[in-house]
Amino acid sequence: MTAPAPVPGLRHGLVLALDQASPTPLYLQLAEQIRARVADGAIRVGEAVPSERELSLIGGVSRVTVRKALDLLLREGLLSRRRGSGTYIAPRIQQSAALLAGFSAEMRGRGLEPGAVWIERTAGTATPEEAMALGLDLGAPVVRLARVRTADGEALAIERATVPTAFLPGPDSVAHSLYEALAARGFEPARGLQRLQASLATREEARLLGVPTGAAVLRIERRAYLPDGRAVELTRSAYRGDRYDFVAEVRDVRSGPQPRTGS
Repeated sequence: MTAPAPVPGLRHGLVLALDQASPTPLYLQLAEQIRARVADGAIRVGEAVPSERELSLIGGVSRVTVRKALDLLLREGLLSRRRGSGTYIAPRIQQSAALLAGFSAEMRGRGLEPGAVWIERTAGTATPEEAMALGLDLGAPVVRLARVRTADGEALAIERATVPTAFLPGPDSVAHSLYEALAARGFEPARGLQRLQASLATREEARLLGVPTGAAVLRIERRAYLPDGRAVELTRSAYRGDRYDFVAEVRDVRSGPQPRTGS
């Protein structure tokens, strides 16, 4: 099969070679061609994907076919859609499971602008589960913070944190970063423990994250502690499975003391 000539004026000569006679549906061929163009660098991570109209002209297929291919790649996580901006090649985020860092610091370290959409900012009393996790008396005062965490405007995770008011006086004490707010009061976490579990997005989580219901999510429960051992934070998060990889160093047990794990 001979590759078609580039369409003049469209995305610096991008070529997509689809076989109309193949039994493979055209939208699957187009999705595979886009994957290949990302792999060979013709479209780079972070770049905008050509519009539906451009891809239709380049590939010689209908816009319905293009839409089906893009929807497939969005579900896979190869692409991300930014409201009012377009569709982009999405980088996967690799985050260490052995470093204690907040979301804002992690995103800034990757050159991304962290943000948040607030779901809840309230004060209340600790539930039995929260009291046990945080080492509090039942009914002790706590602050609850729930928000969708974003990077460059894209929703990546849902975080629900509970913090004793001994460390955070009120829900309005956090403007952007919880860890920055704690550090400003002299209560910066020194270590943490976290549990990871693969799961599927509920309907509400899917709505907040902009993914299909039942999409893969990574659930993380984190407990952070001060140097004196007091628990300062209990956070339960749901991270998009199509955008996040959590990595951890492993060592032979005979190689010496193991590093502490945290978040």
